[in-house]
Amino acid sequence: MTGMDLDIPHLLDSVAAATTNELQARGIRSPILVGIHTGGAWVAEALHERLQARPPVGTLEVAFHRDDHATSGLKAAVQSSEVPVSLEDRPVLLVDDVIHTGRTIRAALNALFDYGRPGQVLLAVLADRNGRELPIQPDVAGTRLTLPEGQRLKLRGPDPLRFTLEGNRS
Repeated sequence: MTGMDLDIPHLLDSVAAATTNELQARGIRSPILVGIHTGGAWVAEALHERLQARPPVGTLEVAFHRDDHATSGLKAAVQSSEVPVSLEDRPVLLVDDVIHTGRTIRAALNALFDYGRPGQVLLAVLADRNGRELPIQPDVAGTRLTLPEGQRLKLRGPDPLRFTLEGNRS
């Protein structure tokens, strides 16, 4: 396992600044931040502080909405989702640590609709890496990376947050 030399506080500051600009450009005030378990929830908490956002941060477990159970199985530690307010017609800032294939985000969009029909969903990620399989792109990304096939970027934390580079698990 190799450590990634990425400055997480700097990436969080960049994502917060870019998110503020994106929200202002779209005329969005008070989005609901929802982080995808586990890394996205950590990132959402950090962004919530930087954006001084209200209402509280929600968390989303997407395990039951994934389309790859047949190949990868259900993950061992499934956590519960907590969305503290109704999403009905509200802007949502969906937060994840890394976007790769787009499948986690697709699952998260399905899971969000269990809590109402958002008026708009924006996507913010710390890292956008190559390998997209679905046409899903982040509105805000702290960094864009090209990793060799077979490599995986993993956020560790929560204190401190750090990226590690791992080989694919078969």
